[in-house]
Amino acid sequence: MRQEKTDLRREAGQRTRDDLLTAALGLLAERGQEGVTLREITQNAGANVAAVSYHFGSLKALCEVTIEHALERYLDAQIRELDALAETATLSELAEAFARPMMNALAAGGRELAVMRTVARVGIDPPEGWERLYGKFEQARQRALRVLATNLPEVDERELVFRVRCAAGMLNWLALAPIGTELAAEPADRVERMLIPVVTGAFRGAR
Repeated sequence: MRQEKTDLRREAGQRTRDDLLTAALGLLAERGQEGVTLREITQNAGANVAAVSYHFGSLKALCEVTIEHALERYLDAQIRELDALAETATLSELAEAFARPMMNALAAGGRELAVMRTVARVGIDPPEGWERLYGKFEQARQRALRVLATNLPEVDERELVFRVRCAAGMLNWLALAPIGTELAAEPADRVERMLIPVVTGAFRGAR
């Protein structure tokens, strides 16, 4: 009986922790870290202030954990897409893989889109400690550079890195700008037809 009570308390605690992370994600996606308050998070999560202190230590720590989870989820998805590319992949295929997490999020909405909007805000204003995920950022970048270098051997690496960063910045903007909301209402195949050529163009540059 005592073990059952312990298990139930543990499960309840995990639910509360998950609810706090979900509430924080929604607010971070909407406003960024500076616009999030402890009161709103606890109200949205149906929890109390003590729960934030118990599970995370502070509002700042809760936001940092939420941001890190969002970044890791995005990077893992992008790395999977880039890893699946063949050595002979075209720039269009690279653009599709690079943009796939964003397109999936636009189609899914809800939590998936909140993750992308949080990642987009981080891309504009990186938080303290994001360096913990530097290895994954670099992993995604190197996979993109491999395909770019094959397709554009005449372009030096510094410029290719610049193009990758521009493509990423464009996707970040798309997640936050009004046009992103408009695209989310479009069929997935139409979003792909509109977006992939634009990302491809960012990779290709002037010819």
